[in-house]
Amino acid sequence: MRASALKANKVAVMSIRLLPKTLVNRIAAGEVVERPASVVKELVENSLDAGAAHIEVSLRDGGAAYICVTDDGGGMARDDLALAVTRHATSKLPGDDLFAIHSLGFRGEALPSMGAVSRLTITSRAADSGDADDAWSLHVAGGDQSAPKPAALACGTRVEVADLFYATPARLKFLKTTRTETARALEAVQRLAMAHPHVAFSFDADGGVPKVLAATSGDLFDARLARLAQIMGRDFADNAIPITAERGEMTLTGHIGLPTLNRGLPDKQFLFVNGRPVRNKLLLGAVRGAYQDFLVRNRHPLLALYLELPQREVDVNVHPAKTEVRFRDAGSVRGLIIGALRHALAEAGHRTTTTVSDFALGAMRPGTGTGTTPFSARSSSPTRGLAEDSLRYRVPLESTPAAGPLPGLQAVPSAAAAEALPEDAESYPLGAARAQLHETYIVSQTADGMVIVDQHAAHERLVYETMKQALENGSVARQGLLIPEVVELDEDAAAALVSRAQELAALGLVLESFGPGSVVVRETPALLGEMDIAGLVRDLVGEIAAMGDALSLKERLQDVCSTMACHGSVRAGRRLKPDEMNALLRDMEATPHSGQCNHGRPTYVELRLADIEKLFGRR
Repeated sequence: MRASALKANKVAVMSIRLLPKTLVNRIAAGEVVERPASVVKELVENSLDAGAAHIEVSLRDGGAAYICVTDDGGGMARDDLALAVTRHATSKLPGDDLFAIHSLGFRGEALPSMGAVSRLTITSRAADSGDADDAWSLHVAGGDQSAPKPAALACGTRVEVADLFYATPARLKFLKTTRTETARALEAVQRLAMAHPHVAFSFDADGGVPKVLAATSGDLFDARLARLAQIMGRDFADNAIPITAERGEMTLTGHIGLPTLNRGLPDKQFLFVNGRPVRNKLLLGAVRGAYQDFLVRNRHPLLALYLELPQREVDVNVHPAKTEVRFRDAGSVRGLIIGALRHALAEAGHRTTTTVSDFALGAMRPGTGTGTTPFSARSSSPTRGLAEDSLRYRVPLESTPAAGPLPGLQAVPSAAAAEALPEDAESYPLGAARAQLHETYIVSQTADGMVIVDQHAAHERLVYETMKQALENGSVARQGLLIPEVVELDEDAAAALVSRAQELAALGLVLESFGPGSVVVRETPALLGEMDIAGLVRDLVGEIAAMGDALSLKERLQDVCSTMACHGSVRAGRRLKPDEMNALLRDMEATPHSGQCNHGRPTYVELRLADIEKLFGRR
């Protein structure tokens, strides 16, 4: 009985055999042709390598039924056409050196893979052909190749892929909806178009209105910005900061959006290495590091960066899709990106996005309603659980008189305010303060308009930048508490906070354990003045728990700086004197990054006089 059971459970051992060629090709095709977008990407790359000036892409049913890519590139002769669908045959590695790649394609796998899983037709005519008879057509279905036949075609190449995955029908079950697959294919075209702005593109899906990307003119830098405007929108082009940086043999160029132009998803971050669109965790991490002072973790900037470096310093042969790369000196690449982006953001000064004022003007027009602000995904309070009690924090601005209610400050007469200002005060970028509205917003008059400032958001950025500078100089001033404050927490929270005591001390906050579930605060940063110490400590507990050990010491300290700066800022609901308001405006003009608070919200809205007059029909 037992012997028979063992015999039944015994697994049959089969001898090793070679797989059929057709099966091998279909397995290999799975790595190159994942979905219709993969086909589009590979074909457009071939067109670009062929020197095309105009590329047309057509799809039906998201590419599952039909894909056609037509170009006016160099084309192929009859013999090359037959080799093009042979696996591992390519014209793009003349020296057989995988670290001397100067083209987008080089593996010789794309066309054979398509022919293995679809009905593939290639029609091509070499640029040096004398007449139409020199055009040839080749058909491949499920790996079976026909002989080239004469055809009619202008110079260039047309590749048609019909019935994708008909030879491997199980793959069709993994495709998304037609709309999703079409969007993926369009994204692949747009990524390549960003890197080649002088090439014209046309994208047609199911016979609809083609999406046309006209070739842009000018030098490469201006042409790229014009192409980015075509794809990412005019708002990005109007609020983009140019990037130009070098380190050794590496060059970084491109454009990045101001921090106040952000999104909830990182889907508008485009990275290119030697003209190749890539997705690389190192590069994305460098972008996060550069913007960490300006955006909370669930918001992402818009940008397009182009990295150029010697081919020997980067490996693009990581995966058949060629979207992943490895760098020989990853640290230098990361340092270049972070340094260049931080420098550019600092150069932007107090600048904020035009979209803020555009939205404000749109909301004021009759019948438009308030709509949804670009920042409504974040509450008006800091996203890390910081309490926004407007009456508890009354820290005066540095070098200004002590705060106190001033009757009528909400509507300061312009003449009275002007007495304490220079004659040219309105010529300042942020103008001269004229009023305070709802004890929250400062209204100033400029030479050609007006500015509305969120006093808490603006002062928060100023305090944060001051704390960062003090931290870098190693001289954060402390003030001892006459009576140390004991803060009650749960035991785990107290233990986590005490474990970071040394880091907090570097920021001027000195605390220690005071028994199970308690800490005692003995010193606080002098810059913050009087504050709700218990509220700050409890917010820091949540902040430290969210950071964990994933961030570096410097990054953790900067995040804590942000939390402490929020607690030490002048609050909404605090009445300000005219000289305090103007001091805040002047400090904003002199402080980098003051156009947004530490959480990515704008600190001010600027309205031009001409736009205001349009609201009232004066223009």
